[in-house]
Amino acid sequence: MVAGLPQRRVGRDRRPRAGVLVRARHRPRAPGDEGASDRLPVAVDNDYAIWSAFANRYWPALYFVDTDGIIRDHHFGEGRYEQSERVIQRLLGVERELTSVEALGVEAEADWDRLDTPETYLGYARSEQFASPDGAALDERRGYELPERLRLNHWALAGEWTIGREKVVLNQAGGSIAYRLHARDAHLVLSPGSRGPIPFRVLLDGEAPGPSGGVDVDEVGNGLLREGRLYQLVRAHDAVRERTLEITFLEPGAEAYAFTFG
Repeated sequence: MVAGLPQRRVGRDRRPRAGVLVRARHRPRAPGDEGASDRLPVAVDNDYAIWSAFANRYWPALYFVDTDGIIRDHHFGEGRYEQSERVIQRLLGVERELTSVEALGVEAEADWDRLDTPETYLGYARSEQFASPDGAALDERRGYELPERLRLNHWALAGEWTIGREKVVLNQAGGSIAYRLHARDAHLVLSPGSRGPIPFRVLLDGEAPGPSGGVDVDEVGNGLLREGRLYQLVRAHDAVRERTLEITFLEPGAEAYAFTFG
């Protein structure tokens, strides 16, 4: 997720000469996924080399390192922004007033009190809770169906897909991904691959999302996959409750990598 980027930007911009070096290490990205426009130096860790060196199992993960190369603190997941800022100030030997930051769109802080759905990878290397009948066929084209009922935090495919190590790829138009969630926001990392723009449609509990559509979806549920990036599909406007999200792609070639929630 990119919910912490506004805080990172403010912290970086307030300390250009304070002795703080901000370096981002990104998990493998979808082709064309350049991430949010944060202007932070980013090394894309395609082989999980840095990830493995830190024995890291979380995303995002913050490590606070002093001038001697000693890790003085760490934090896994979003949130704890004020405490992280205090850690940096302590390492610098300064004490300053904290800056209030308002984030919008996909960068908005998650609704932690009502978030009961975890980040979910779709490629078989890290996939969990796949619920299509007969399971997954790895690295080969196969037709899938949605189950009669999806349990919370489970997902499934419908149509002809190829499930790869890092992603699922739609082979024929009309394929869908369904997810049973309990969260205010739902995002999906997508790429059109080598194809042109791919139209898609989002439903919530079988109906158009209306005002609960995310920034990349209109009230009818229509969206357009133009480039590799994070797409916000849902932003609940009313009470957060258990719901079923279904996204259907009207052309083949769509590549889906991971769901994140807020």
